[in-house]
Amino acid sequence: MLIVISPAKTLDYESGVKLKRHTLPDYLEDAQLLIDRARSYSVADIAGLMQVSASIAELNFQRFQSWNTPFTLDNARQAVLAFKGDVYTGLDVNSFTSADFKFAQDHLRILSGLYGLLRPLDLMQPYRLEMGRRVVTARGNTLYQFWHERITDGLNRQLQRLKSRCLVNLASREYFKAIDSGSLKAEVITPEFRDWKNGQYKMIGVYAKKARGQLSRFLIRNRLTDPESIKDFSTDGYSFNRQLSSDDTWVFTRNLQTTAPAPRSS
Repeated sequence: MLIVISPAKTLDYESGVKLKRHTLPDYLEDAQLLIDRARSYSVADIAGLMQVSASIAELNFQRFQSWNTPFTLDNARQAVLAFKGDVYTGLDVNSFTSADFKFAQDHLRILSGLYGLLRPLDLMQPYRLEMGRRVVTARGNTLYQFWHERITDGLNRQLQRLKSRCLVNLASREYFKAIDSGSLKAEVITPEFRDWKNGQYKMIGVYAKKARGQLSRFLIRNRLTDPESIKDFSTDGYSFNRQLSSDDTWVFTRNLQTTAPAPRSS
């Protein structure tokens, strides 16, 4: 199996990193093209493009200007250690062993608006550029058009190396749209996580994001490659709900409310 997750807006380049092992992104030349385009933006342009405050726009203006190659451990950080947020809280890479990182390097990919497709140990410099933003380049008017072919080809190559035809989609809808599903040589399984609230199971963003990371961790720590093993995930009270699931969307539910009855999962 190959797992895809989204990046995070929050980054950590301040805490200490003991891990020295690293790789370089496959699409640095493409990232350089986007950086060259982004360097033409003013702070006001960035604020409008990203819909952020002036202070965040200024921070990212400076990031675009200072981005440079070659990447080293002095000016960059491994992607899976740099991203912070709910997904990465659930993933909890700070407790990974060397063997965990090795398995993750082969079986986990991070979709990125700037870098396209990242392995966990790929070095990256700080940035903010969401996949859904409109950035006009020679390849089109959006980042989806810029990355569509390259991301899909990259996933297909890794699936072939793994001799697998299963992609586990733990990315957000915004990021998964960057993949050309029609050209993907794999069956896609999309796990969803729903909590019992007001008489029904609903997807609650903060919980669902953390659970995506937890499921990624579960698959990595247990070296799981059989898609059926996904259904064994039970962290934080979630369990596979066969009744709510379909062939390609596997739903996990839980009930955190002790006062409201919930339908039993089967």
